Amino acid sequence: MESVPVRCPACRRDHAYLAPVYPCPCGSPTAAPMLRGAAPEPITHRTWNEDWVTVRCRACGRHDQWPQPELCCPCGTVLRIPVTAVGADPADGVRPSHIPLPRTAPAPRPTFRPMTIRTGRDAVTAAAMYLRWLGYREVVMPAERPSSRIDLRAAGLIAQVDSATRPSTLRDVECLWLNALNTSVTGVFFSLAGYAQDAGARADDLGVPLFVMDLTGTPQPVNGPADELLSTGA
Repeated sequence: MESVPVRCPACRRDHAYLAPVYPCPCGSPTAAPMLRGAAPEPITHRTWNEDWVTVRCRACGRHDQWPQPELCCPCGTVLRIPVTAVGADPADGVRPSHIPLPRTAPAPRPTFRPMTIRTGRDAVTAAAMYLRWLGYREVVMPAERPSSRIDLRAAGLIAQVDSATRPSTLRDVECLWLNALNTSVTGVFFSLAGYAQDAGARADDLGVPLFVMDLTGTPQPVNGPADELLSTGA
């Protein structure tokens, strides 16, 4: 399966995008066919029903619902990647049987196994799984979200998970940083809708790792501190 060129309309950065691959119940790897030449759409609002696409398995013909392909640009914009309608016959290609670890991840770390996100609580659970995968111990979720808006706590770390449909704001990032500073721990931010431009710039200044999650439940780093955290782990 070949990558498709994608240009971010916000910062004009060019990317080579490869659609994520999922296992069909028949065992064959399946991916949504990309629509070449179509412009990506920035995601500013999320509706759960529109974030799923129907994909046909080329091996058995089964139709299943999978998350709409998305790309997290380093500028903080989350892009929805257009796909070919079900029933079309995209060019044949060899699909990988798995999604490789990011190049910055250390080799000994096992492949992260995400969980599909359908609710805000699922997003918190997915972030907790990711932190455990990074090596953090004693990751806990409060039964109810506290006034501090901290969703996860671990040894030496707190995390906020924003499942809102609008990009996370400068205030969101600064509040997390202050909470982390007051308790002398690292603060990590996860967002489903990306980050406002000033929020991303401020996070870089403060050293706050920012991750964006798509509906597969796989966080992606979007700034330097997040890249470093992914590389080194806990």
